[in-house]
Amino acid sequence: MRVCVATIVHHPEDARIAHRQIRALLDAGHEITYVAPFTDCNVTPDPRIRAIDVPRATGDHRRRALKAARGALSRGVEGADLLIVYDPELLSRLPRRRPATVWDVRGEAGATPHRALPSPARRIEARAEHRLHLILADDSYRDRFSLPHPVVPNTAWVPENPPARPGRDRVVHIGHLSEAGGAAELIETARRLLPHGIRLDLIGAAAAGVRPLLRDAQREGLLDWYGYVPNRHALRMAEGAIAGLSLPHDAPGHRPVPAKIIDYMSRGVPVVTTPLPAVTALVERAGCGIVVPFGDVGAVVRAVLTLRDDPTGAAEMGGRGHAEALAHHNWPDHAGAFVGRLEEWAGRPVTSGLEIGLLEAWHAI
Repeated sequence: MRVCVATIVHHPEDARIAHRQIRALLDAGHEITYVAPFTDCNVTPDPRIRAIDVPRATGDHRRRALKAARGALSRGVEGADLLIVYDPELLSRLPRRRPATVWDVRGEAGATPHRALPSPARRIEARAEHRLHLILADDSYRDRFSLPHPVVPNTAWVPENPPARPGRDRVVHIGHLSEAGGAAELIETARRLLPHGIRLDLIGAAAAGVRPLLRDAQREGLLDWYGYVPNRHALRMAEGAIAGLSLPHDAPGHRPVPAKIIDYMSRGVPVVTTPLPAVTALVERAGCGIVVPFGDVGAVVRAVLTLRDDPTGAAEMGGRGHAEALAHHNWPDHAGAFVGRLEEWAGRPVTSGLEIGLLEAWHAI
């Protein structure tokens, strides 16, 4: 099977796209064409794939990427049996002649949350689900659609044995950094932990609004901010941390479990998290972390010090998290079903004229 995979929003090394889905397809013997912003992200394409470079769509600077997308997709689907797109923006740039098409519905990745989307964008989703194949990254996304669609959850490559025991001198945060994601609380946490000999490692790209704060904190010596690091390397960097932090703000509606939570668990790192309902349920059921109130930096610091001062308890907590991740959130256990579903869909016709209606609706937003 020949598969064209396309994104103009996500990093080419995105864990879900590159290190889980594309890897699963390659391991199954399928051929991959990958349309992604390699140059803008300074990424050398995997030699096993056919790469098509496009500009990256970020913030308000999307026009150039959108303009390039249609031509890139047209080249990408030549000879393909299946097209997978990851950005709602690409729904308005689908080639007229294309194979069966899949939209992977996931978190916003910097886009407008679904509940705040204008009605034309919501109409795009409604039209897409009746004309494309959809896969969802979380059960909570089912409420956005009227038809049932398969869920391919965000999981991790979980080693059989837990890595290094939690250490005593650093904590870690993996993933995108934003105001709503708790960037200010992370900086203040770093400030309060420093006198205790504990440093904070931030591993991830940042929204424009918080980058100056992070740079200032790094210059002040409060923390180490590494920027975007491919997931497989980020996980190795997280190993041996006292705790993995996840401090998003409260928000109305259901939120899925952030991928970073599963990442921490997969590496035997205890979790310190704010009480989003799905996260609280997972952490308390598995006994793999400490839940702290929203915005309470003091509670975060106390949780970290508790873990540092009880290395045996912290190791047991990390071990329980690893066991839970291995049993229920290990990507190899889901990869076969994902590939099988795509093989089933490959070659099915797609209703013609979809891109015209989507294009008109998208430009109306």
